Amino acid sequence: MRYGFFPGCTLEAAAGEAMLATKKVAEILGIELLELEGWTCCGASHIQDIDHSLALAINARNISLAEKLGLPLLTVCNTCTLMLRKAKQQLDQDPKEKEKVNKVLKEAGLTYTGSSQVTHLLWALLKDYGLDKLKKKVKKPLKGLKVANFYGCHILRPPDIMGFENPLNPQSLELLAQALGAEAVDFGRKLDCCGFHAVFPAEKEVLKLTGLTCQSAREAGAHCLVTPCPLCQMQLDMYQPDSQKHFSEKITMPVLHLPQLVGLALGISPEELGLKRHIVDFNPVLTSLQLSK
Repeated sequence: MRYGFFPGCTLEAAAGEAMLATKKVAEILGIELLELEGWTCCGASHIQDIDHSLALAINARNISLAEKLGLPLLTVCNTCTLMLRKAKQQLDQDPKEKEKVNKVLKEAGLTYTGSSQVTHLLWALLKDYGLDKLKKKVKKPLKGLKVANFYGCHILRPPDIMGFENPLNPQSLELLAQALGAEAVDFGRKLDCCGFHAVFPAEKEVLKLTGLTCQSAREAGAHCLVTPCPLCQMQLDMYQPDSQKHFSEKITMPVLHLPQLVGLALGISPEELGLKRHIVDFNPVLTSLQLSK
C-alpha cells in the first residue's frame, strides 16, 4: 500500500507526536507514505470565506502532487480531508472551474486531472488495510482500556462530501478500537464539535465545550478520549486545564491521537508515540492497566 502523504500544518508544528505515531504505525503495517514535495496549507476552512478561488487552487495543487506520483492522497487531519475533498468534488463536477484552476497550476508545471482519491488514515485502515489484517499485527491487545471515541465534525459532515459512513451513527472508531482489544464506551458527546475553529471569538463557550466533552467521557467510564483529528486532540488536551475553572468536579481526561492508540496495540513504545508531549498525562492509565510493559 502506497499513498501520497499530506501531513498538514498541525502535524508539522503543534502535533509533532501525531506525525511520529503515524510514521511508526505505517512502518509496522508496511504502508508506504511518500510525503508530497512542496505541499501547502489546505486553508483550514477559513481561506474559502475570503477567496474561494484561491482555496480551490491551493487544494487542487496539493491533489495534483499526489496525481503526479500516481497515488491516492492520505492525510491524518479531519479538516484537511474536508478541504481537499471539497475542492475535488467541485472541480470534478465543474469543468469550467477545473479549466480555470488548471490555468493557474500550469504556471507551476502542474495539472489537476481528478485521478487521485483523497482519504483519511482512519478510512485507509478500515477500507484499504482491513481490520482482519490489522488484528494479526496486534502485539499488545489493549485489554481493559475503555475509550471514548470523539469523531470531530469534519470527518463526518457534510456527508455528501465525506460520505464514508452514516454521520448520525458512525461506527468506524468503535470497530477499530475493538480490533485493537480496547472497549469503546457509550459516549454521548462523540458527535459534538470540539470548538477549535471558534476558540478565539468565543473562548468561554469553547472552554465549556471542552469541559463538557471530558466530563461526559469520565461519566461514561472512559480511561481516555481518542480522536482521528489533530485539531480536536489539541483543543481537548491543550485547553483542558483552562476549562477546569468552569467545572466544580474534576474533568481530567487524557486525549490520544488515533495513530497513538493503534501504535500502542502494535507494540510501539509510549516514548516513540510521543505520549509525553501531551498536556494531560496518559502514563497513569498505562501503568494501572500495565499497557506500558
